[in-house]
Amino acid sequence: MRNPAGLTVSLARLFIMGARSKFMTCQVNPVTSFGRIISVRGSLARVGLLAERQLPVSEVRATVGRFISIRCASSTIVAMITEVSCESLPASDEYIATASVDLLGEILGDDRPKFQRGVTNYPTIGDNVDLITNQDLRTVYAPSGSDQINIGTLQQDKSVIAYVDVEEMLSKHFAILGSTGVGKSTSVSLLLNEILRARPNLRIFLLDVHNEYGRCFGDRSLVLNPRNLKLPFWLFNFEEIVDVLFAGRPGVPEELDILAEVIPMAKGLYTQYQNSDRLGLKRVDPKSVGYTVDTPVPYRLVDLISLIDERMGKLENRSSRIIYHKLISRIETVRNDPRYTFMFDNANVGGDTMAEVISHLFRLPANGRPMTIMQLAGFPAEVVDSVVSVLCRMAFDFGLWSDGVSPLLFVCEEAHRYAAADRNIGFGPTRKAVSRIAKEGRKYGVYLGLVTQRPAELDATIISQCNTLFAMRLANDRDQALLRSAVSDAAANLLSFVPSLGTREVLAFGEGVALPTRLRFKEVPVHQLPRSEATIATVPSVAAGHDQHFVNAVLERWRGATSHRDVPNDPGINERPAARLMTPVEAPMLQPSMGLDPDRFSLLKKPLR
Repeated sequence: MRNPAGLTVSLARLFIMGARSKFMTCQVNPVTSFGRIISVRGSLARVGLLAERQLPVSEVRATVGRFISIRCASSTIVAMITEVSCESLPASDEYIATASVDLLGEILGDDRPKFQRGVTNYPTIGDNVDLITNQDLRTVYAPSGSDQINIGTLQQDKSVIAYVDVEEMLSKHFAILGSTGVGKSTSVSLLLNEILRARPNLRIFLLDVHNEYGRCFGDRSLVLNPRNLKLPFWLFNFEEIVDVLFAGRPGVPEELDILAEVIPMAKGLYTQYQNSDRLGLKRVDPKSVGYTVDTPVPYRLVDLISLIDERMGKLENRSSRIIYHKLISRIETVRNDPRYTFMFDNANVGGDTMAEVISHLFRLPANGRPMTIMQLAGFPAEVVDSVVSVLCRMAFDFGLWSDGVSPLLFVCEEAHRYAAADRNIGFGPTRKAVSRIAKEGRKYGVYLGLVTQRPAELDATIISQCNTLFAMRLANDRDQALLRSAVSDAAANLLSFVPSLGTREVLAFGEGVALPTRLRFKEVPVHQLPRSEATIATVPSVAAGHDQHFVNAVLERWRGATSHRDVPNDPGINERPAARLMTPVEAPMLQPSMGLDPDRFSLLKKPLR
């Protein structure tokens, strides 16, 4: 039955294993075995691939990324091939190659098999190894409850659906990483639509950097942009309002000292007026109210300027008065800039609209629209960081002070812009606000979803808090290196596949998936596909000529965006919201200016709702 060479190998195995019975078990059916375990080290093992295979070539293919099963006495271990080599083969001609595998989990039970991550019963030398069966794959990826969403199919077996556990993905944050053009935005649309379907009452806030998601979620979302947003300036804390007033540049220390002194007094004045009007109380010194520069209570710009002017009038030194005069001019300039209307509309009227603003922004109540899409492409570049900082901070603070009774998913597109790894880049308070959600948000029902094409430029502390990662194709070495450091799973070797992933292919790691998996996202319906409205077609239509008439029409829209004069024939004029946001307002779509042919208008950058 055995030749002398085979007997020598058998005796060697007996010596290693210490039991002849185990060897006899492994030799029962050598023809159908894919290979045998030849070494085990921690979560890694090496498999000798047998030469006497009689299966079709399509089944014999042992390549990286394939799942295998190791039949042990009490369980079936699931592993993944990470390397195949024919170098340094054992002395026997029994094997044609060896494969390195990562041990990922095990299937327990015969009647009702169930998969669990981690390995409790390690394989021993000589255990049989097979390519995993379709039934075993279905056991591994079987949905464990109703809180699962279908995002695609396995790359290894397209008949097996890949599910993600919504609770694990949300409560421990997630990130989608991928270079431009690999289907990242489409993946965001897919995941968020599936989350909305599984959790219809979950509120979602999406920062849409390029205005491309406006029509991906239908009537389940409210789209906000500078034309229908009301974010009063007094909601900005001191660092954020300074960033607005100084247009992103460092503030002048003397002017900052003045602001830090008069802002709390302006808040005290407003509160004093309100109390005296309602209750007839005796007016008190604003300094005794006890507000700080960061207390989110209203104040009026007219009071702020009046306080600065009052101090300027008491000065005799001309050089000191110039500082006050510059600060007043700076405030007036920003106040009168039409691009900042969303902040300073009714700035001298007052009114505590904080409850309405928060209800409007974060969909409380949802009124059938649990999702908010904040289109950032139309905001002045100088204040985008400040606006994002306010939104992140308010989302966290509301979760904190409400004890997390109304969960919110905060999705940050192009996250590396707002939480850069380099502390000298970007706006510090924005990074701090995003980092706070990443570190503490889950305790208060504020979950974080990050989307970026440059993970190496993203703060490593923030991305390390995302326990579910969807890694699409990444070509940059630094991005791949950061991804390796962020993945703590035993299947980190999968990351070697990242540069060669196809469009819509993704490596899913972490708590939200049963196993580290190479999968393919499912097709997204046409009406849910993101369409960037901040870009134009590279090939314009033949009928669209670029004549003087066209240029004049473009300039008219250009100037109209930075003046108080409304664009002619713009139907959005009558749709602008009132000062107090009592009901949701739909963002109007920008229309062609007077005299601009609709065909030519298609060439323009036009943010859609």
